[in-house]
Amino acid sequence: MRIAVDVMGGDYGCGVVIAGAKLALEANKKISALYLVGDQAAVHAALPERGFRDHRVRVVHASEVVEMSDKPASALRRKKDSSIARAAALVAEGKADALVSLGNTGGIFTAATLAIGRVEGVDRGCIATVIPRQGNEFVLLDAGANIECKPFHLAQFAVMGSVYSREVLGRRNPRVGILNIGREDCKGNELTLEAFKQCKRLDINFIGNVEGHDLFKDHVDVVVCDGFTGNIVLKTSESLAVAMFSMLKRELMHTAQRKIGAFLAKGAFHAIRKRMDPEVYGGAPLLGFNGLVCKAHGGARERAVASAIRVTADAVQHHLNHVIATEIARANKNLAPLNSPSP
Repeated sequence: MRIAVDVMGGDYGCGVVIAGAKLALEANKKISALYLVGDQAAVHAALPERGFRDHRVRVVHASEVVEMSDKPASALRRKKDSSIARAAALVAEGKADALVSLGNTGGIFTAATLAIGRVEGVDRGCIATVIPRQGNEFVLLDAGANIECKPFHLAQFAVMGSVYSREVLGRRNPRVGILNIGREDCKGNELTLEAFKQCKRLDINFIGNVEGHDLFKDHVDVVVCDGFTGNIVLKTSESLAVAMFSMLKRELMHTAQRKIGAFLAKGAFHAIRKRMDPEVYGGAPLLGFNGLVCKAHGGARERAVASAIRVTADAVQHHLNHVIATEIARANKNLAPLNSPSP
């Protein structure tokens, strides 16, 4: 498998991204080629600094970068030699099977849409985020790409999320639910009510509506919503986890007795922190495109970059796009009566 890595989008410079790529190559011998896309001088300077010599590495020069402050569509039109545009072109031209980038989320999504293109039958690509909880994890989608959605889009997200949960995360029969304000069939707004009807026609394990307090129980494996709601859920969950650890640490350090208890429970706290560590997953896959695309966090360090490459390689190995194309085609046939234009 061949993976293109945009090395210019991270907060800590291309050296950190290259160090993460080195870890990924050392761990996965099935990667036949890794394209490091970015400023050639900076990349070549960072390679020996990181002790990186591997015959599978290819350097692809890109003289520009889509900055976090740039408006994605206009930036890609202006910066045709940007690292994300060059990396997406490698996938579009069939030279790479997948793309990993730490850059501007909108820029990555736009490049995937315009350069790589969507899987046949997919109306909207989406961002899927894997969120850990006690015992396992769940997939949340859309996590921010599509602020406004139609019911048909949510139904397609349900199919793609189910495929990802089954093929990559190993859930045998993923439970899929629509995020709503209540479990009853009659609850919700026009979007969720119609999406509920459409999801019931799909060949997936659709369990109906789920509420916010269901997410961190072992009740649902795939949570479907529009990107506006999903992004709020994601960022609230992340900030809550940070706040809880901060409050716990402050309280445990309040008295000598609590400090002793904290020392005795050190192993348990370490296990929880490890379980909640976002670097384990490394990034969020963009589903529905003709090539695997992974958005890693801009602040990712070496281990997170390596994890993003690892999960992307796993998706390639499971032929994720082929499975999505097959199941989307079947889903579209089932949904056609509900989405055909009125005579």
